[in-house]
Amino acid sequence: MSNQYTAVYEQQGKEFLPPRELEASVLSKAAMKLKQCQDNWDSPQREKMLDEAIRYNQKVWSFFQSELSMPENPLPKNVREDLLNLSLFIDKRLFEVMAFPSDPHKLDIVININFNLAAGLRSAPPTP
Repeated sequence: MSNQYTAVYEQQGKEFLPPRELEASVLSKAAMKLKQCQDNWDSPQREKMLDEAIRYNQKVWSFFQSELSMPENPLPKNVREDLLNLSLFIDKRLFEVMAFPSDPHKLDIVININFNLAAGLRSAPPTP
């Protein structure tokens, strides 16, 4: 399947996903991009792949920061604050990797956070 058709398919799927599943999907994709880069660290394409993976992760987390900062966000204040603090940690780690891309294991924590949050979003929400 060509990239053009894949992009159309992915876009159509996003329009019908519940918000939690969409967020989980985006976080999983962000983690996969970093993991792919990590797994191919010695590749001549590493710099390009790393740049793309980091930019994608930054966009995802910037979106979350924006949503979490909105006063009408329905999450409890302490949860929003914890997630905002987590996003700051991720920003810091991604900047560190960009500045000193010497160790692929620096990506482990961001990959794990993204996958774990995605798994949490896919689990059943707590009943009130």
